Amino acid sequence: MSDYLIKALAFNGQVRAYAINSTETVGEAQRRHYTWPTASAALGRAMTAGVMLGATLKGDDKLTIKIEGGGPIGIILVDTNAKGEVRGYVTNPQTHFDLNQHGKLDVRRAVGTDGTLSIVKDIGMREQFSGQVPIVSGELGEDFTYYLVSSEQTPSSVGVGVLVNPDNSILAAGGFLIQLMPGTSDETIAQIEKRLQGIEPISKMIEKGLSPEDILEEIVGKDNLKILDKMPVSFVCPCSRERIESAIISLGTQEIEAMIEEDGKAEAQCHFCNENYHFSKDELIELKNQA
Repeated sequence: MSDYLIKALAFNGQVRAYAINSTETVGEAQRRHYTWPTASAALGRAMTAGVMLGATLKGDDKLTIKIEGGGPIGIILVDTNAKGEVRGYVTNPQTHFDLNQHGKLDVRRAVGTDGTLSIVKDIGMREQFSGQVPIVSGELGEDFTYYLVSSEQTPSSVGVGVLVNPDNSILAAGGFLIQLMPGTSDETIAQIEKRLQGIEPISKMIEKGLSPEDILEEIVGKDNLKILDKMPVSFVCPCSRERIESAIISLGTQEIEAMIEEDGKAEAQCHFCNENYHFSKDELIELKNQA
């Protein structure tokens, strides 16, 4: 089954709810970056949360997430948009540790807890919206929850999880985002809090075959849920040879001439998707002529 996200309302419009199966999408990132299990879990959680936050946007809006927790994984960077498209990478993809005291991948140790989570939203206006909060957990679900409450003043609960196979491939990945609208009743809040305390970890639910619809039913109850939209989710990187060519041309003739004289070729790599682009001496000469 291909990855997808569900948008919904619950409790007669008092609650906005999102749930996602991101297993194939996180798997694509794992294959492209050769991430080890703990790095896969950190990147996968960030990408999953990113898609859900992107789903709150409209049209051609997009956002960038930067997580700098001071841990050995380095920086986590995620780009996503309102269409379910996402890409991301970590500075040190071959980061892995023994399981933590709870028997889970030690994402907190990899990410670190001395740093910030920042989000920049490009909503098509001259000024971009940006918000930043300190890392409070390093597990990332709690950190995104804290961001939404502190930076966007939206009472929220974010759950994200990734399970990794023994061969480093992704077994299950997914998440949920619950947001309380202004005026949500105390009774509704108490009911959601009770259900959140009783549910299984999100990655376990995905592994068992629960769909995003099933996950939201677990959290808010089937009778309280109204599905609004279903959106495909995938790893997408807009980089291309043409874009790299344009970037080289923009360097100017002197810079390109230096490439030709020093190396007789050029190579560029996209950080987000790990795609490599090679340019021969003759191709560089052609680009210099265009410049």
